[in-house]
Amino acid sequence: MIWKPHVTVAALIERDGHFLMVEEEDNGRVVYNQPAGHLDEGESLAAAVVRETLEETAWHFQPQAVTGIYKWLNPLSDITYLRVCFTGACDGHDADRPLDRGIRRALWMTQQELSEVSAQMRSPMVMRCIKDYLAGRRYPLHLLADL
Repeated sequence: MIWKPHVTVAALIERDGHFLMVEEEDNGRVVYNQPAGHLDEGESLAAAVVRETLEETAWHFQPQAVTGIYKWLNPLSDITYLRVCFTGACDGHDADRPLDRGIRRALWMTQQELSEVSAQMRSPMVMRCIKDYLAGRRYPLHLLADL
């Protein structure tokens, strides 16, 4: 068997002390996550995070930096995820756009609200991305190269 990690992207967007999050269903549970999803074949990492943010929140995302690259082994599924987390800003919202299947809603949450639902995070990567963002971790987009 050939081992392959699942490559994912996530958008960490802060506006006025609130973070853009999604409330979604995962294996019968309600969980919270940044707008995130899988890299599609032929797609750049930056294009993937723009697409996933739009599909899951109806917000138009402009990546400005990378906050980190994270590897996590899900103990329940035995799947390894490799997540590239971007930070940036939103420059428009399509309020009438339907959200991806499984997404209950997009919402803006404060740090206090996030800590209150910390047990409901989709994975430990969610809060780690926020922690790294709050610590000022920013890496230039040119760190990522498509060859």
